[in-house]
Amino acid sequence: MLKLKNDRFEIGGLDAAQICEEYGTPLYIYDTAKMEAQYKRLVKAFKGSKLKINYACKALSNINVLRFFQSLGAGLDTVSIQEVDLGLRAGFAPEEIIYTPNGVSMAEIEKAVDRGVRINIDNLSILEQFGAKYGSSYPVCIRMNPHIMAGGNAKISVGHIDSKFGISIHQRRHLERLVKSLDLKVEGVHMHTGSDILDVDTFLVGAELLFDVAHDFPDLKYIDFGSGFKVPYKEGDIATNVEELGEKMSTMFKDFCTDYGRELEIEFEPGKFLVSESGTFCCTVNGLKQTTATVFAQVDTGMNHLIRPMFYDSYHHIENISNPQASTRVYTVVGYICETDTFASDRQINEVRQGDILAFRNAGAYCFTMANNYNSRFKPAEVLVHKGKAHLITKRQSLEDLLHNQIEMEWK
Repeated sequence: MLKLKNDRFEIGGLDAAQICEEYGTPLYIYDTAKMEAQYKRLVKAFKGSKLKINYACKALSNINVLRFFQSLGAGLDTVSIQEVDLGLRAGFAPEEIIYTPNGVSMAEIEKAVDRGVRINIDNLSILEQFGAKYGSSYPVCIRMNPHIMAGGNAKISVGHIDSKFGISIHQRRHLERLVKSLDLKVEGVHMHTGSDILDVDTFLVGAELLFDVAHDFPDLKYIDFGSGFKVPYKEGDIATNVEELGEKMSTMFKDFCTDYGRELEIEFEPGKFLVSESGTFCCTVNGLKQTTATVFAQVDTGMNHLIRPMFYDSYHHIENISNPQASTRVYTVVGYICETDTFASDRQINEVRQGDILAFRNAGAYCFTMANNYNSRFKPAEVLVHKGKAHLITKRQSLEDLLHNQIEMEWK
């Protein structure tokens, strides 16, 4: 995590500017100490409950990050067969992986069954096909849609009535009939309402709905509440109070288990909560351009490397790690892509000079995983800072990488 200490910015105790000098920019840097602190914070918040945290690897899927969370005792939340295979390669046991796809073919689900992972289905049609093929021979988890509008942005709200995710709570009777007629073995129920949810009560309302659904299935092993915890994006920003949530939900869960007749496992699938603050994205200022209305800081990256500000209107706090003690001036930070790729408009930043390194905070989640090769630009490198040492975990791409899967025709 980026910290200012003695007039220099550090990540995991190492000089951030020196890391950039060694590996070049643009560059993603992650701090395992912050990942571990967030993981332990969540474990502590739910102490007393039989808890399993499944890291949502879509947030940051580098195999070294997966291995790190596996070493902490986490399970893995996956949404594609490719993520399943990454998890297995990283050392997760099949039963530690939950596979929650959306809109995939039955053929992909069969591949996941072949690998022995837990299956989570959110479609009555697919559930019927699954039951016809496997019956009670392979357990299944069912993802419900609670019809709760929650999340920091409409694009990351996934539990409302118009969402493509989950089986509607109003389809419970149809669901029950399918489960009974196909002799399905339901081992878990699941819900995820969205990301960046601030209000603890939103989680609790959803929990009450899922507890009610859980009573329909007598053989459950776990209830999975997804995630969506909000993290702070700037100084003084508000975030989900996971300690309050842990205290209240643990009490509710204990009461539910007493009513249900036995203790179940409570599961969560945090991604952003675990890795967002651990990540810093560094880039170099190519030049300054002043117009009649704006001073642009032009950097050696673009929406191809960090799309969230353009995609979600997300806020990433920007530090000038080359000039931390200078007075602030107002800049609009823009990329080098042939699109309007604006990272920040009219932002106060310590005076920016050509060649300075700018660092974007909260760059651990949904940043590198959404990177692409638009304009035929290379994807950046990734560095993991672990126990006081920087490790290169992804090489910067080359032209050969871009052409690797292309087949060049012979032209006459």
